[in-house]
Amino acid sequence: MNRPAPAPSQPALPASLAANPKLSSWLKFSSAGQVTVSPGKVEIGQGIVTALAQIAADELDVDLSRVQMVRASTVASPNEGVTSGSLSIQQSGRALRHACAEVRRIFLQQAAERLGVDIDALEIEDGTISGPGNVRTSYWELADEVSLDRDATPGATPKIATRRALAGHSVQRIDIPDKVFGRPRFIHDQASVGMLHGRVLRPENARAKLSELSEDGARAVAGLVAIVRDGSFAGVVSETEHGAELALRALRKGAVWSDGEPLPDENDLASFLKAQPSELTVIDERTATPAATAARTIRRQYTRPYIAHASIAPSCAMAQWDGDRVHVWTHSQGVYLLRADLALVLKMPAENITVDHLEGAGCYGHNAADDVALDAVLLARAAGGRPVRVQWSRQGEMSDAPFGAAMAIEIEADLDAQGEIIDWRHSIWGNGHVARPGRAALPALLAGFELAEPFPRMVSTNPPQANGGGSDRNSVPLYDFPSWRIESHRLTTMPIRTSALRTLGGQGNVFAIESILDEIAAERGEDPVAYRLRHLRDERARDVIRAVARRAQWKPEKQPGIGHGIGFGRYKNTGAYCAAIAEIEGAEEITVRKLTLAVDVGEAINPDGVINQIEGGAIQATSWVLKERVRFDRERITSTGWTEYPILRFSEVPDVEVELIQRLDIDPVGAGEAAHGPVTAAIANAVFDALGVRVRDLPITRDRIIAAMELTS
Repeated sequence: MNRPAPAPSQPALPASLAANPKLSSWLKFSSAGQVTVSPGKVEIGQGIVTALAQIAADELDVDLSRVQMVRASTVASPNEGVTSGSLSIQQSGRALRHACAEVRRIFLQQAAERLGVDIDALEIEDGTISGPGNVRTSYWELADEVSLDRDATPGATPKIATRRALAGHSVQRIDIPDKVFGRPRFIHDQASVGMLHGRVLRPENARAKLSELSEDGARAVAGLVAIVRDGSFAGVVSETEHGAELALRALRKGAVWSDGEPLPDENDLASFLKAQPSELTVIDERTATPAATAARTIRRQYTRPYIAHASIAPSCAMAQWDGDRVHVWTHSQGVYLLRADLALVLKMPAENITVDHLEGAGCYGHNAADDVALDAVLLARAAGGRPVRVQWSRQGEMSDAPFGAAMAIEIEADLDAQGEIIDWRHSIWGNGHVARPGRAALPALLAGFELAEPFPRMVSTNPPQANGGGSDRNSVPLYDFPSWRIESHRLTTMPIRTSALRTLGGQGNVFAIESILDEIAAERGEDPVAYRLRHLRDERARDVIRAVARRAQWKPEKQPGIGHGIGFGRYKNTGAYCAAIAEIEGAEEITVRKLTLAVDVGEAINPDGVINQIEGGAIQATSWVLKERVRFDRERITSTGWTEYPILRFSEVPDVEVELIQRLDIDPVGAGEAAHGPVTAAIANAVFDALGVRVRDLPITRDRIIAAMELTS
């Protein structure tokens, strides 16, 4: 019996559009000749609003100057979760491209009916729709006739890459002029009529509780509006910022705290991490058939410390109550997720909370933006309906915001008699890398842990491998080894608060993998570039390595004290490919003289924007590798300022060259986190090339180099 062939399935909508199908939530047209685009992703310095504007202008056939980008808000924007993981182009870009393609078709259909011509005879140029006999109309004329209050459908076909006028070309970033000319753009610059200023009191010792509080000194400060206390949460509201600082200082003198909780030994983090109760997850296994016989085993351990976000400006937020409703202005990466946690803490409907995004001066993951938003909301309750602006201090930012998790990574490689890898075992110990708000049944905001009826402190988790993983991110080798076992030990205790920091575990894992590979290649006397190419089948991976080697003229003639090293990775093993070559000078301190990188993000929407992101990631990685380390004793975080937590200075920034491999036929991916792992490994391998010692514990400081030399002597 002949069965009819099944009907072809309709292509699925992009995920963000499927979750937010109403076309009017993405874009609107005005009769004044503008198109307003409202994505759910936010600008955090990565240039996403510019790339999304290019996508919209391309698909709609309008000039870029007509596209007005609207900041994310829970009132009107699509809910795209959180801006993280270098996913904005994949998620928001694809959704917006499809939505604009469908909207373009809808307007063409309306124009065909109005003009009495076939739809295929119409063309669009800068929003003007024209056809045979010089008939014409425009988006702007049709704006009142076309309703976009309809759901997207899967049938729309975006333009092919070769027909796009803007994608693939560098344009000036929309957000840069305000920043260059000092015009108010950051949340720190905003001022509202009648605005008050708030500050929050927090302990120096980890997790100490407020047992007594004398308010007399603070109440004597001129301009004080209110003192707020709820359990261990306490703060002041003042007419002026200076008055808030003085009142907080007085309140601190009247505070008595209980003992806190002990912190680990900073100088033996690996032992601490390995000794804690943990949850074991096998990330991946591969078995060779038949199994080869090992001639010897190399076992190496690598560590990275807790890392601070170290944003140039401390976190800031504003809040204003109006009866049983509250309006929040924040630089959170996820306005809807923050709203969900605020609703849990306040025990009120989420619909009564409006959260608007404003840019912040520095954001590399889950910093204190969400925490300070709750602080502002709690203090604003006592402000009589006036807006309250709360800004954390530098000390608070460096001690109370979540950190990037410390990691201990152990790799064992079995080698055969010829020195080839026949088995590979990779184990990771550390806290999870995510405790963002809005993702659990209980809130993840700092003040929520401090209330008289506190919420339990969340222990950080790891995203699933399908979403890129956390501690295990980039732990599965891209190299063609016959067998391996990758496992992660996530700590179920969390004495030091951790959450998402740029790359999550990717930086640590790429550092470890690329370091031991370099060591094996050196033992074999094999060029490290050739060694990597020999073990890679992915041609895009091979291309970025060949491109960076060619650009850096690998390998320059050996000079005393000068070293060169290479590192490679594909972010999340599914995103951007990046290879880096570092040139370092090893004297009393390590100086990174030059970084050369090659990157493949598929179709680069704004090539200059991609290069900016790679440059920025490379420089931040250099800072992590050479300097950054959260310091603490057994009671408190001690690196609460730039002296104790140094970052790379302008005078120390290396020369950075980036070669972009443009692939118009491949969907674009993000670039923001692609460089960190490869640059970290490249610098570490260059240190060995220059000094003959392997430093396996970050940061690579003078003391660490001396310790490594003593071990090898």
